[in-house]
Amino acid sequence: MSADLAHIRQVMAEADCLYSNAQIEDAIDRVAAAINGELAESNPVVFCVMNGGLIFAGKLVSKLDFPLELSYLHATRYRNETSGGELFWKAKPEVSFIDREVLIIDDILDEGHTLAAIIDFCKHAGASKVHTAVLINKEHGRKARPDLKADYVGLPCIDRYIFGYGMDYKGYWRNAAGIYAVKGL
Repeated sequence: MSADLAHIRQVMAEADCLYSNAQIEDAIDRVAAAINGELAESNPVVFCVMNGGLIFAGKLVSKLDFPLELSYLHATRYRNETSGGELFWKAKPEVSFIDREVLIIDDILDEGHTLAAIIDFCKHAGASKVHTAVLINKEHGRKARPDLKADYVGLPCIDRYIFGYGMDYKGYWRNAAGIYAVKGL
């Protein structure tokens, strides 16, 4: 076993579990109910923000009981690091959303630079309205814009470096069935 993999395993072994799988599933049910109540007649285009939003989006869209078009986009500031940098587009949306409502599903609203850039992109590309759903809203005073809030939030989170349910630690543990905080971060 390489030293890096040993470190990755140690991070999980020492991590604090902030939310269990059951708590997260309950939160996803609540978000789905709210979206079903508000967007059922809007014929939205739903975008999963890769890679972090994959697990949340997969679980969430299966609970939405109305017609929608599903696609993905991939924009990141982290690139398998623990601090963000410049926004990097890996894949822009390929589905047209001109004069359509858009729902963006992402894993976390932290400082919000990535989500703000995606919202702006959708608006400039012709979306009639942009909605956002995040599994986690990190609570701190460092948001990219003071008015930036997700329309649908699964769970609040303290200001620590977290992973699991799509969020990663150095590219690993997106598959963890809970939300965990890295010891010391």
